[in-house]
Amino acid sequence: MSNGKLFQTIGLLLLLAMAIAFPLLFSNPAVTAIAVFTLLFAAAATGWNIFAGYTGYIALGHAAYFGIGAYALAIMCQDWHIAGGYIPFLLVPVAGLLAAVAAIPLGGIALRVRRHTFVVITIAMFFILQLLAYNLRGLTNGSTGMGLPIPTDWSGDFFNTPFYYVSLVVLLFAIALSWWVRNSKYGLGLLAIRDDEDRALGLGVPVEASKLSAFVISALVVGMVGAVWAYFVESIYPPVAFDALFDVAVTLMAFLGGVGTIAGPILGALLLEPTQQYFTLQFGQNYYLVIYGAMFLVVILLLPRGVIPTLTERWTRLVGTRFIASAGDLSPSPSASDVGTSYDQSGSYSTHAGDLSPSRRETGFIASEQASPKEEQTREEGINL
Repeated sequence: MSNGKLFQTIGLLLLLAMAIAFPLLFSNPAVTAIAVFTLLFAAAATGWNIFAGYTGYIALGHAAYFGIGAYALAIMCQDWHIAGGYIPFLLVPVAGLLAAVAAIPLGGIALRVRRHTFVVITIAMFFILQLLAYNLRGLTNGSTGMGLPIPTDWSGDFFNTPFYYVSLVVLLFAIALSWWVRNSKYGLGLLAIRDDEDRALGLGVPVEASKLSAFVISALVVGMVGAVWAYFVESIYPPVAFDALFDVAVTLMAFLGGVGTIAGPILGALLLEPTQQYFTLQFGQNYYLVIYGAMFLVVILLLPRGVIPTLTERWTRLVGTRFIASAGDLSPSPSASDVGTSYDQSGSYSTHAGDLSPSRRETGFIASEQASPKEEQTREEGINL
């Protein structure tokens, strides 16, 4: 193992240890609640990036699968009479699978088109599912909403801790999926689709199957996030579970950190979600929308590629410049004794390097060489012709 990979592994292990120890070091319920939301949105942004970042299809309807995961867990807990505690956490993967199953027909329809039309269709599907949540009263209770079981035997200081670690597990699962996709042959095909879909199709990449599978994987992660979020907030309603601001937040987090990268959505969530929670607690819910809009403009104008790609590019450029400068200082410069100059009959300088001199290449002779009379006659005849 090289030193770079060793340091990278040690750094990742230290970050994981810090994440595990966070609720033990900061036991304030307000702090841990913000940490839970941050981990959930980091996982959602990572799941969104698996599809949108690797294929180039910007989806603005993933709140639909967030809401499906939330309502799936609420319905299962209600119909199966599951009490509060650790049992609902075991149903989180089931809720994610239900969201993934719902994404198969919806993704098959949406992925028949590209670019702006695809964006519009994903938004339309999101609003259709929100309306279904309002109108399927026998299943979702309509605008009345649904409640989830409350763990009554958990104390106030301990209440957020299980949600924190479950959210951390969901995030690690999303990161593992993203890493696998990014470093596999399947992920290489997705990147080829992002660069040139028609060319990727001509090279033999199964374009339609690859896009749909990435869409389903993304919905799986987002559905699991929605289930954990619903259990954490204890009650859900159609405009909250199917919230258009969720798509804005997830997209902004991915673009802020670096869309198409593994660490970019995580960094964006770590920067944006605590800021949003702080402004919500301090100034109310409406002011953070202004922050969202301002940050979106800043990212698009100043960091269109995101923080991580921009910093990586600048660091690579800096290292390359220093390497070139150091290599120039170490290279020996030619001395006057090695390379001399002479002035030939054509009026240009030439070196004593023989056949490589500019004057020899241009005129065919140097000052010390004289053309024979026969050669001069032949040259004059050629000029006259």
